[in-house]
Amino acid sequence: GVWRQTRALLFKNCLIKCRTKKRSVQEVLFPLFLLFWLILISMMHPHRKYDAVANTNLGTLDASVLVNFVIGYTPPTPMAREIMKKVAFDNFEDGIITEEYLSEEELQAASAFKPSNFVGVVFTDAMSYQLRFPDSVAMSSIYMESR
Repeated sequence: GVWRQTRALLFKNCLIKCRTKKRSVQEVLFPLFLLFWLILISMMHPHRKYDAVANTNLGTLDASVLVNFVIGYTPPTPMAREIMKKVAFDNFEDGIITEEYLSEEELQAASAFKPSNFVGVVFTDAMSYQLRFPDSVAMSSIYMESR
């Protein structure tokens, strides 16, 4: 029963492989070729390994650096206001100056007048944001991968 069927199926597959030699060779060599290329590419771009960094005490934040520091944000939604209120008063006794702007254009215009002590925050939705510095844009690093 079962052994005869299995033997007949194996014999049939051997006949097919013998009759289609070109296709059979391709079935074996193509995966080996791809494996060769993957190994070659991984050798050309090795992974970087970084040394461990020792734990150090950075001390307290120097509040004198943050004197007259302004954080502008847009759009002025209730969630953004609540977040910026926490940023301003939770960690600093005197607080950081926060300003709300109706649009990104107003935020960029304000950053042009105060380039040294101004950072803009653009809330794209309730859970993500972009930081705007006078000359560049810094993306939120939540989903950033190593490059």
